Amino acid sequence: MFLTVAALAKSKSKYILVRMKSAAETGYCFNVRRLRLQEKLVLLRYDPLAKKRVLFTEKRKIRSM
Repeated sequence: MFLTVAALAKSKSKYILVRMKSAAETGYCFNVRRLRLQEKLVLLRYDPLAKKRVLFTEKRKIRSM
């Protein structure tokens, strides 16, 4: 029996792990999981270095989950 290449191909994962970086330029970052097909994330979270809530923007993909 012969299998097609499509049958052997790996499926893509549903989620990816991304790095969120503070817009306050303090250098504070954290990682969060998001859906692969979702738009890039922008979150309002607490930055302990700035000691206030600031915007965090998605900077880079770390890995698939």
